[in-house]
Amino acid sequence: MARVGAITAASALLAGVLLVQWLPRLPPHWSLALLLLAAGLLAWRCPRWRWLAWLLFGIVWAAWRGGVAMDARLPRALEGRDFVVVGTIADLPLAHPDASRFTLRVEQATLDGQPVALRGRVTVSWYDGAPPLRPCSRWRLSLRLKRPRGLLDPGGADSERSALERGIVATGYVRDDPGNAPLAGARWCVDGVRDAVARGIAARVRDRHDAALLQAFTVGDTRGLQQQDWAVARANGVSHLIAISGFHVGVAAVFGVWLALLAYALWPRLGLWLPRPQAQAAAALLVAAMYSALAGFGLPTVRTLLMIAVVALARCSRRGSSGAQSLALAMIAILLVDPLAVLAAGFWLSFVGVAFLMLCLQSRGRGLRAFLHELSAGQLVMTVALLPLTLWFFGQASLVGALSNLIAVPVVSFVIVPCALLGMLLLGLCPPLAAPVLWLAARIAHAQWWLLEQMATWPGAHWYLPAVQAHALLLAVLGALWLFLPRGVPLRGFGLLLFLPLLWPPLPRPAEGAFQVWVLDVGQGLSVLLRTR
Repeated sequence: MARVGAITAASALLAGVLLVQWLPRLPPHWSLALLLLAAGLLAWRCPRWRWLAWLLFGIVWAAWRGGVAMDARLPRALEGRDFVVVGTIADLPLAHPDASRFTLRVEQATLDGQPVALRGRVTVSWYDGAPPLRPCSRWRLSLRLKRPRGLLDPGGADSERSALERGIVATGYVRDDPGNAPLAGARWCVDGVRDAVARGIAARVRDRHDAALLQAFTVGDTRGLQQQDWAVARANGVSHLIAISGFHVGVAAVFGVWLALLAYALWPRLGLWLPRPQAQAAAALLVAAMYSALAGFGLPTVRTLLMIAVVALARCSRRGSSGAQSLALAMIAILLVDPLAVLAAGFWLSFVGVAFLMLCLQSRGRGLRAFLHELSAGQLVMTVALLPLTLWFFGQASLVGALSNLIAVPVVSFVIVPCALLGMLLLGLCPPLAAPVLWLAARIAHAQWWLLEQMATWPGAHWYLPAVQAHALLLAVLGALWLFLPRGVPLRGFGLLLFLPLLWPPLPRPAEGAFQVWVLDVGQGLSVLLRTR
């Protein structure tokens, strides 16, 4: 790794993984074996070409993992059949008046009394009076299953790609059966702790909406949020805060450093056994890992956790590590664990956003003034730099996002989340003190959300554009990089010109006298779109 360079290795590995995504079909196993052999020979005999070895390895790894994931899906011949499945509820079940929806991690499955090789995660709906469902509980259920698939309407979400990225092998619903019952042997899991924290907040915060906001900001539990809340979040560009952003993990790591400083201030003799810098690094990593688990190990939190781990390990081994190297090593770790992560929008928004911050923000020393400058400039950089990717993935963006994040990020990260976590900690240590702390966090969240609701009505909060073409995306990203180059670079403002293909894309029209017809599946019927010149 040191001979090649972490940044070069990460770039080559990412390129190899992406090449597989553009293939019309996965290559045969014999060709993957040849590529793997070539990668090994290049890494062994040709040090200058080790970047190519990483690229070839990326192709092999992504193709093999993609084939395994696709083969794990329910076979087409078994669709529409009733299975008896034993599994554990993963994530946080979502309860609606008409149905409960949850993810089941399959342990074993049978069809007509015969075992079926079905392993992985299954998304399930339970209609007509589902019982209370808790994370980590084990159930035996009769399920009617089908392969993951979605609508092919232009501009819609690709449900099948999302299922592949999340490891969903089938979807279905619970059939009425007397054998549906919970099983003994439920185990402790992180999602159970998240659910307990969410229920603790709901029991002590009177206003349901304020409780839902605290649950979302603290443990990533979005079950209490309504569609209007998501609309407000999108209009302000703060959806990343609801899903627990990587910035929260960084704040948790700083809290770990403070804990280590406090411990060494109270017991100075600790330095005789362990140097303080190494203890601070270990404490930062430990607290960040605990909070990442509490937040459900989302991609932004995992990325930040891996970067903290790289810095902590470098500090413990007394070696230096730059921010770019930490980011590159975090990308390598994520791609090695799950190369299908490139199918998620969060992968690109997370890494591209942090890369832009590292490239475009120059340190101005320490102190409150430097912190405020980096915070405000960082929000502007993130808003403009991620605008092309946001339009590419979601078809909409927010022009007030920079101002909204400038207000929301410090309030959520430095006030609301610490207060909510402190309140939950006090529940076990001193319950009478927990209620006022949670009340304070709820009132601050209520006031902030009221402000975001007002800003969501401003012009430009909901900004929709036509579908983004690949060349327009690339030009806009280059334009953002050009725009935020260091001072002294001439014609930086001309970077805005590279955004024009996003605003005025080519609009091919039917020939004179011709027409185009789209038949769209809208769920409970069809919609026909007719277009002429």
